[in-house]
Amino acid sequence: MIFIYSTFPKKKEVKDIGEKLVEKKLAGCVNIFPIDSIYSWKGKIQKDKEFTMVIKTKKGNFKKIEKFIRKNHSYTAPCIVEIPIGKVTKNYLKWLNRFL
Repeated sequence: MIFIYSTFPKKKEVKDIGEKLVEKKLAGCVNIFPIDSIYSWKGKIQKDKEFTMVIKTKKGNFKKIEKFIRKNHSYTAPCIVEIPIGKVTKNYLKWLNRFL
């Protein structure tokens, strides 16, 4: 099991992509959070409202999810980061694997 962390500029975009990832059985679950982001872009400090998605999936799905996000994301350089999970309860992992 891994988490994939990604950020998005609009609520509709993050919800649409998250829903499609679950529908395609690439993710068992996604969590979406509003965030305040401060970052450097084209030599300037940017401050924006964004949305974070945490995707819960199996390690073998990373490349497929990365490809799907890149194809459907509005950013030219979207954040797509794998977060390895050290431990997970057996019941949760069993639940997740039923959907993937």
